[in-house]
Parts: sequence; C-alpha cells; structure tokens
Amino acid sequence: MDFVSPVLDVASRICNCVGGRADHLRRLPQKLNSLRAAMEKLNNVYKDVKERVEREENLEKKRTHVVGGWMERVEAMEKDVNELLDRCDEEIQKKCLGIYCSKNCRAIYKLAKMVPEKMDAVAGLQSEGSNFQEVAVPMPSPRVIERPLEEKPVVGLDSPFREVWRYLQDKQVGTIGIYGMGGVGKTTLLKKINNKFLQSSIKAFDIVIWVVVSRPTNLERVQETIRSRLQIPDDRWKGSEEDDKAAEICRILKTKKFVLLLDDIWEPLDLLRVGIPPLGDGNESKIVFTTRSEDVCRGMAARKSIKVECLEEKEALSLFQAKVGEDTLNSHPDIPKLAEMVAKECRGLPLALIVIARAMASSKAPEEWERNLQKLRMHPKDVAGTENDLFSVLAFSYDCLSDEATRSCFLYCSLFPEDYQIHSERLIKLWIGEGFLDEYDDIQEARNQGGEIIQMLNRACLLEAVGEGEYLKMHDVIRDMALWLACEKGKKKNKFVVKDGVGLISAQEVEKWKDTQRIALWNKTSIEELREPPHFPNTETLIGYMRRSTFPSGFFTYMSNIRVLDFSDNVTLELPAQIGNLATLQYLNLSHTRVMHLPIELKNLKKLRFLILDGMFSLRSLPNQMVSSLPSLQLLSMKFLPFGCLVDETMLLEELEQLEHINDISIRLTNIQSVQRLFESHKLTRSTTSLSLVEYKGVNQVQLLSPSCIKELILESCDELEEVKIIHFEKQVVPSKFPNPQCCFNHLLSVEIHLCKKLLNLNWLIHAPKLQSLRIAQSEIIVKVIEDERSEGSEIESGLSVFSRLVYLTLIHLPKLESIYGHALPFPSLKRIFVLACPRLKKLPFDSNICMSKQLKKIIGQQEWWDGLEWEDQAVMHNLTLHIFKPFLKLRRC
Repeated sequence: MDFVSPVLDVASRICNCVGGRADHLRRLPQKLNSLRAAMEKLNNVYKDVKERVEREENLEKKRTHVVGGWMERVEAMEKDVNELLDRCDEEIQKKCLGIYCSKNCRAIYKLAKMVPEKMDAVAGLQSEGSNFQEVAVPMPSPRVIERPLEEKPVVGLDSPFREVWRYLQDKQVGTIGIYGMGGVGKTTLLKKINNKFLQSSIKAFDIVIWVVVSRPTNLERVQETIRSRLQIPDDRWKGSEEDDKAAEICRILKTKKFVLLLDDIWEPLDLLRVGIPPLGDGNESKIVFTTRSEDVCRGMAARKSIKVECLEEKEALSLFQAKVGEDTLNSHPDIPKLAEMVAKECRGLPLALIVIARAMASSKAPEEWERNLQKLRMHPKDVAGTENDLFSVLAFSYDCLSDEATRSCFLYCSLFPEDYQIHSERLIKLWIGEGFLDEYDDIQEARNQGGEIIQMLNRACLLEAVGEGEYLKMHDVIRDMALWLACEKGKKKNKFVVKDGVGLISAQEVEKWKDTQRIALWNKTSIEELREPPHFPNTETLIGYMRRSTFPSGFFTYMSNIRVLDFSDNVTLELPAQIGNLATLQYLNLSHTRVMHLPIELKNLKKLRFLILDGMFSLRSLPNQMVSSLPSLQLLSMKFLPFGCLVDETMLLEELEQLEHINDISIRLTNIQSVQRLFESHKLTRSTTSLSLVEYKGVNQVQLLSPSCIKELILESCDELEEVKIIHFEKQVVPSKFPNPQCCFNHLLSVEIHLCKKLLNLNWLIHAPKLQSLRIAQSEIIVKVIEDERSEGSEIESGLSVFSRLVYLTLIHLPKLESIYGHALPFPSLKRIFVLACPRLKKLPFDSNICMSKQLKKIIGQQEWWDGLEWEDQAVMHNLTLHIFKPFLKLRRC
C-alpha cells in the first residue's frame, strides 16, 4: 500500500502553514486590536451623528436618505466586525504545533485576510460620518395641522359651519368673514372648519394655513407663521425686507390652491403686504377669518359675512351641564333645576357658560348654587372667574372702540335694565344731553353722529338691533361687563347705580350714593322717605322710569352737578318745584308723564338745552314766558299733546324765535295763523323738525314752505282739509308733478295722516323723495295713494324714484283705497307693509324683483284680504306667502 503520498501531503500542508503564511498568523492579534480600535472610533462618530439626527427630529425634521443609509451600513458593519472578531478569537484559541496555527490553516488565513478589508471599510465609514454637513431636512409640511377642540362634539355651531362649508365649495366666493360678539364661538367654528380638511376624502386644497392675528396686528409675525407652514428656507428669508418676504410668500402661494384661516382680526389686514396673492381670476383659493366687528368684514372685502349668534336655550344648557359634570349635577336633586336657572343668566354666550360652569363644578350643595345665582343677578363680578376669564376678554371690544365719545356712549347703555329695548332716538338724545357729542354745534349733526355710533356698536356686536332696527338692546353679559367697566373694573361699586324692580330702597342704601355719577331706577322701584335730603355732589344723571312710584321729598335738593333728568313714562310723577333750583340741568324729559302743570320755577333753568314734553296727555298749559326764559334751549319737543292743552301758539312761536340757540323744534299747531307765522320765520322754518297739524279748522288747504327741515309731518283730525300744497318761496309747485330737486322736502322722512276725511289727493308725497315711513289711517275717500303720471310724460327730475327710500308703509281703514301706485315699483328699501280694512285694495305694486329683495321682512294683513289679491306672477305670490306674509291677529299700532 502506498502510505507515503498522504504523509507527504500532510507534511507539505504543514510546511506551507509554517512557512509563507505564518507571518500573517503571527500579526493577526495586532490587526484584530487595530480593527477593534477603528470600530470604536466609528461607533463614536455614529453616536455623534445619531444625537444630531435626534435633535433635528425633535424639531420636526427628517433625517436625510444619505445619513439614514450610512447609519444602516454602520450598524451592519458593526455586526460583521463583531462576527469576524469572534471567529478569529475562536481560531486563535485552537493551538496547533505550539504556534498560532489553526488545525485548518486555510480557514484562519482567509479570516486574517478579511481583517484589513474590514479596517478599510470601517475607516471609510468613519470618514464619511465625520464629514456630514447636514443630517436632517425639514419634514414635508402636512396639508393641514389639527387644531385641538375643547368641546367634542361642538355645541350649537352646526348651522354656521354648514354655511361656511357651502361657501368654501362655491367658486364664486373667495373671502368669507365670520363675526360675532366676544366669546360666542368664532374661533371654535374656525377650528372645526380647519379639522374638517383632515378627512382623507377632502383633498380640494393643497395646504391649509392657520394664523392667529390678534391685537395689535403684527405683520412680521403673520408672515413668519405663513413662512413656517410653507417651509421657506433661511437663505431665502433671514435678512430680507418685508416686501421681499411678501414676494417670496406670494411666489409659493401662486403655485398652490390654499385655504388661509385668519383668527381674531381686529382691523382690516393688508393681505398684499403679507404676500397673499389676490383671489379670483381662476385662483380658487379661499380666505376665512374671524372678527368681532362687521366693519372688519367690509374692510377685508369679504364676499360673504356670517354672524355667529349665541346658543339657543337648550344648547346652552347642554354646554353648561357638560362643563359642570354629572357628579356635581347628581349630587343633590335641587341642583339640576338650579343649574338651568344659572345657565339662563348667561343668555347663551358660550364663554360665559364655560366660565360660570367651571366656577360651579365643585359646588355640590344647593345653598352654594343659590348664593351664586343671586351674585350673578346682582353682582356678577363676584362670581369666581368672571373678571379675569370673562369680562377682561369681552373688554377687548370696548378697548378697540375708536374714541372716548364712542366708549362713553357704549357704557351709557348699561343704565338700561336687562333685556330692555332702547329706542334709538331716545338714546341719541340722552347722549347729546350728556355732552358726549358736544363737538357738534348743530343738533342734527350730533344726531347723525349718534346714529353712526349706534351702527358702529351694532357692527362691533356690542349692541343688537331689535326687530326692524328702531330699537336696540344689549346682551346681558355685555351689559354686566359694561357696568364693571363703568365702575372702574369694580373698584368703584356705586359709580353707576342701576336698580330694576327691587322694590323699596332704604335710606341707608341711598346714603351710599354720594359718589355715584349716574343713577337709573326702573320698574316698581321706589325710595323710602328720608329724614333729611340726601347729598349727590357727583351725580350727573338720574333716570327715573319707576312707573307707579315717586321720589321722596327733598330728594333733588343737593344735586349740584346734575345734568340729565329723564322721567319719561313715570305716570305717577309729581314734579317738585325744587327742580327749578338745579342750575346745572341741561336735559329734562317729562314725556308720557301725567304732570298737569309745569312749575313756574322751570324758568330758572338757564343752562337747560333739551326740554321734551311729548305725550303729556294730562298737561293743561305752559307757564307764560317759560320757554323764552330758557336762554340755552336748543331742543323743544311737544308732540302728541292733548287737545285740551291750552297753548297760545302765536306767543309760543314768538318765544321760540327769541331763543338764540334753538335749532330743533317739534310742535303741534291747530290753525292757519300759526302755520303762517311758522313759515314766515326763517329761524323757525329752519329749526322745525316735526310739525303736527291737529284739528286744523276753518280752511280746506294747507301750504307748506319748501325747502324746509321738517323730518316728520303729522296731519290728524283735520276734518275740512282737502289739499296740501308745496310752496317754494313765492312760487307755487304744481302738486301733480314729480319732484324737482329745488322744490321738494328733502328732509321729510315720516308722514302720518289720520282722520282727514276730505283729503283725497296725496300726490304731494312725491315731493318727499327720501320718505321712509308713511302711515294713512281712517280716510273714507282716498282711492289712490299716488297717481301714476307716467302717461303724462313726467319724469323724476331728482333722480330718485317714487318711494325709493320707503321703509314702512301702513294703511288702515281706507274702505275706498284701490291702488298704492299705478304700476310696479322697485321698493329697494321697503321692510314692512301693514294693511288693515282696505277691502278694495286688490293689487300691490310689485313685480318679480320683489322676491329678490333682501330688505322686505313682513307684509301684515288679514288672511281674507291676502287671499283675494290679484297677481300677475303667481310665483311672486307663493314666495311672499311662504316667507313674508304674516296674518293679522289683533289690533296693534304699527
């Protein structure tokens, strides 16, 4: 057998191992140590890179693909190196022939050759990791970022949400304004709209951007917020001017279909300066913003403006209960009913409901609820959280009012009781009487400014128009805030004293009013007899609408700074002679009181500017020379005085003419001599704003001078009156012609005609192109209100169509009336028509355009009359029947 060859083969292999490769094997431990050291350095670089990546990721950035790949390769390399080291260590332990020689020399040799290769790879990874300039980049901006909502589901915003969402889908609507009073839920609604875009099915827009604007407006902050959402890099932003930043924002937004949600805007924001590209012209992006002021909606050119109203009673209770919590509500059987009463005090204002509910959440005894309910009604600021969390928030609207006069006018409204409907004309007169509008020398200018302030407060959601706008009211929580502000944020509790239906006020309470500026006593409120006259050194205003109560003796003795006394509607008022000693008094309103005789001491009121005596149906006469004794008098109003009131009209007109400052007269006249005397005087003609001709006897014609400043004309019980003529200086105006701008009553706004049995022709009404209210009642002969003279080729030379400004039309008991006007009129301003007992009126002067009117709110009449009307377009009838017509139910004055 051949035993030599195998032995030689083994010997050869041993020689090979011991020979040329022995050197690799001897140096292997050293190489392994070098590999371990290199791997440790690589691991340190890896840790540094990983820390950098984690820091950037915490800043909402994303690691780059290069870095991510490098880290994965390092992790794989570490695994491979560890495996190689383990295998080499294992082979080294296998000693052969006393040297580091594996029993399998070829295997260890291959391992030894891998070590330098791994070292090179490790060194390469280390070098690569040490040279990373950027390890992460900003993450792609999400299309929309969710906004947390405190209430889920949101209570009471379904209707405005649906309206806004509908407009967001309307290509014709670009900018949408959401407005409403503070705390009503505008921001919550905007958040709900934002979060709606999170739904995967809604992908009509590329990006939704949320910006809180707040006050004061900071354009740089707005741009920075938008820049963050658009991920504009630093090299294109930092160090740039405002215009350059705007250009960069605009450049990016032009490439996107975006929704910009702007929360809490207090003044119009210049979107072009921000960098927002104009909407329209194929740009289907949208802008939605919230504000407390309707004026901001106009200033932002909102295509649609949506008002967020307070919650309905059921919704308000639901929100309140959710905030109080079931545990508290169920802690006593009386608490649910008390919770309902407390919730009602918040009048549906979500912020008030939430703040008050939080304050009550831990109250589990019914006595605590009763105490807090009483606080809410009497001293709401004493309830926990109302000052800091409620009133302070609402007061931002007050702070943003344009001037001190407007702020004073707003605070003044808090003198009226909760839910009281304030007549706008009365309120403006009080403001003027208080001196808030003293910058205007002319009362009419001051009235106009007062009207503008009312509109401003309405648009700021600090006042609310009631019905058709003649009356106003203040939300109860806004009123509580206003009283808190008027009392210097509660620091001077009695600066404004308002008592409503509290019964008898004690003498001790009256003593606390020494520092009171304004006092208002309402409804079943009276003051007990006082031992001595009280002192009111700081009191400027006293409103005494106490109906069936009167003042204790000596009450007016020490009012050294009184400016305004308003006793209107106080039917049991006994006017004390001591009022004549109030040297500082400037405003006295005795309307609708039952005072029979005015004290002669009124002659002493040398600073009196306003004297209002309307509707004093018990008044017997005026003191002789009383009016001429009031040298500061600017306004005298004597409307609706009784027929039995003995007034020497000629003497009164002469007295008025003597007054230097008189410029607003409302007067009742009964004879032609008085009317002639009125129009003979340029001063009286210019100053008369309301003229009532009552029981005008002995003549069949009345001639009215044009131009004049008469705003209101009343013809009542003029049995012999057949014709009204307009006289322009000495030139008679033909009654049948349409108005000439030089020959008309441009100031006339209201006309009332009652019980004028022979007055047939009313064509003279066309000479009042700005007429707003027309009331005709109890005439047996009127057939047409206005003759249609188009057939005669007449034109309206003033540029105003007939009844173009008419707002209210009232027709009562006109048995022969057949026509209002001979053909259809546009009636662009008409809000309400009232028709009663006009059986021959079979047609209204409407065409199909009336259905498009946004002004017309009501047509009131008997159902039988409405059903008998004739229509050229049945669609008009169906539309008006469905939305506008209200059946007459009971007799009421309109």
